[in-house]
Amino acid sequence: MAIKVGDRVPAGKFGIMTASGPGSISTDELFGGRKVVFFSVPGAFTPTCSNQHLPGYIKNSAALKAKGIDAIACMSVNDVFVMDAWGRERGAGDAVMMLADGNGEYAKSLGLELDASKFGMGHRSQRFSMIVENGVVKELNVEAPGKFEVSTAECALSQL
Repeated sequence: MAIKVGDRVPAGKFGIMTASGPGSISTDELFGGRKVVFFSVPGAFTPTCSNQHLPGYIKNSAALKAKGIDAIACMSVNDVFVMDAWGRERGAGDAVMMLADGNGEYAKSLGLELDASKFGMGHRSQRFSMIVENGVVKELNVEAPGKFEVSTAECALSQL
């Protein structure tokens, strides 16, 4: 069953690149006592994800933070090295945290996994965004297959 508005996010950990190499961040550290825009893409370096989804959040990061967002985080079922390289290549800097869900465990715990095997991509995460306040989902926007309409940074801005 997929997560829904009003639910508490499940506990978990993400891979994250630190100054000293690969590390991790827990959901308590990410969401506890904070208002976070959390979005997920099917894959780093893929066309819509690289050219529209992540860049939209980078471009709108100041506007989101001006509306009370403490952090913006991008998750994908990729390893920490890929997420770090993708963030550097796209200029995410300090604007967007790049979170690795290497085995897709967090996407599955949300009930938002995607079987992209027919495209040679294995199991991934659906494209979605959510606004999470102190661990509780306040807004949830899950894209229809092949679409990029409701999980944009502009949509998140309109929900704040």
